[in-house]
Amino acid sequence: METARILLRPWRECDSGALYKYASDPDVGPRAGWPPHKSEEESLAVIRRFFLNDHTWAIELKETGEPVGCIGYFPKGESNIEIGEQDAELGYWIAKPYWNRGICTEALRLLIAYCREEKGFQTLWSDFFVDNPASGRVMEKCGFRDTGRINWCSHLYLGGDRPVKIMVLEQELSAKTK
Repeated sequence: METARILLRPWRECDSGALYKYASDPDVGPRAGWPPHKSEEESLAVIRRFFLNDHTWAIELKETGEPVGCIGYFPKGESNIEIGEQDAELGYWIAKPYWNRGICTEALRLLIAYCREEKGFQTLWSDFFVDNPASGRVMEKCGFRDTGRINWCSHLYLGGDRPVKIMVLEQELSAKTK
């Protein structure tokens, strides 16, 4: 999946150095619910344990060939929130030097299209810590709306102390069924 400036591609073990460079920043991980990485070895372990699957991708800048973020979806049973069998929860993060450049919005639009067209998910969900409103703005730009529901994700880093807003993007009805 790609745009003119980004590529969503599988993670590779050789990405551990780039992951550590960005995931060790104390302003990045806690906003997404995980602690800053303490070593390149820890980043490699994260790649092996969480990123090497068929639903998580590196956000690579085409101009540098470097992964600068991560995006993926969680099916029912892996989601942080209660979702249906035909639903998925989407999540992402981007390295601090690339904040406010529209990269997450581009990546999320690619993932939404993939989830709809390739995976056939009916309803897409996402959530963000209320103290990270920039993530919510990315979701809104991509058509998500606030459900009015708040969740606590105590299994996430600092998640028991910080509420998340739950967002939804429902499948639009076709003209024939409206």
